[in-house]
Amino acid sequence: MKKQFFLIAVFFVGLLVGCTKETPEPTAKHYFASWNECEALTALQQYVEDVTNPASANFIPQKDRIATFDMDGTFIGELYPTYFEYNLLEYRVLDDTAYGNHAPDDVRQAAQQIRDFVRNGTPLPDHFDMIHARAAAKAYAGMTIAQFDAYVKDYAKHSANGFVGMTYAESFYKPMLEVFDYLEDNGFTYYVVSGSDRFICRALVESLGIEPNRVIGMDVKLVSSSQGAVEGVNYTMGREEEIVRTDELIIKNLKTNKVLQISQEIGKVPVLSFGNSGGDAAMHNYCLSNRLKSAAFMLIADDDARDHANRDKALALGEQWRAAGYHVISMRDDFKTIYGPGVVKVPFEF
Repeated sequence: MKKQFFLIAVFFVGLLVGCTKETPEPTAKHYFASWNECEALTALQQYVEDVTNPASANFIPQKDRIATFDMDGTFIGELYPTYFEYNLLEYRVLDDTAYGNHAPDDVRQAAQQIRDFVRNGTPLPDHFDMIHARAAAKAYAGMTIAQFDAYVKDYAKHSANGFVGMTYAESFYKPMLEVFDYLEDNGFTYYVVSGSDRFICRALVESLGIEPNRVIGMDVKLVSSSQGAVEGVNYTMGREEEIVRTDELIIKNLKTNKVLQISQEIGKVPVLSFGNSGGDAAMHNYCLSNRLKSAAFMLIADDDARDHANRDKALALGEQWRAAGYHVISMRDDFKTIYGPGVVKVPFEF
């Protein structure tokens, strides 16, 4: 009887082992379903495979796997018809009568310049990035951080001008979100380093699970709600107080300012850098100066069928970025989809 039981047990163990062998191993996560095969994606994958391989001479410890991403035009749309923060200021001053009726003259002028650019093609003044930054600081002064966050999110619920099937809050480039997942699963920590207002960026990327402390952007001075003109070093805020925006611009986070902010806030030189414009070149160069193996990527908006783009300008920029030693991502050639299924480009409406 014992012998019979033993033989039956051996049979079932063998059966289980046989079944285990026949069960296919789970397939690896497919990160890049929204990408076509392309030079930029191959370069990224080869880079990551190399620097995460402990046997490689280029191995990078996880603590040093830092990646920085510009926001507008790098992983969120900026061509409908301009930066989100520009659209928001235009709305705040010219459409939101609760504020617009009281807007200072220089703030109203900046908002009108954006509207004239968007609707009539009137060129923006030189150094408009700073004109806008100073106007925006004034336009939202007095708002608490919570109020401003809610204001940004409410505006982001609007349908994205120039598209059907998408709000501003949903206007992420799907292929670039796959890059986030890929890097995170390979031990990289990525930061958003944008020229846009830090708190606008935080509101927009919250839905992606990006923590606020990984967002760097334009900054205005903050005070506590009862602090008044007293310097913070001479004032102790109470428990009932809130943090309030002022009209004092601290920094416009573009070009070399991005590098300075990365150094100050992250404290490490990135090994990967992603951008889409000349405002990101300094950040890329800083990355490529790293003693560790590094790489920089520029996205060009060359898809005038699925997005609002100036293809000729984009192609010229692509050549410029390649000459600078950056990998170039083509929205037209490298992305199977930009915003995802159901999103269709249509003429702008005003």
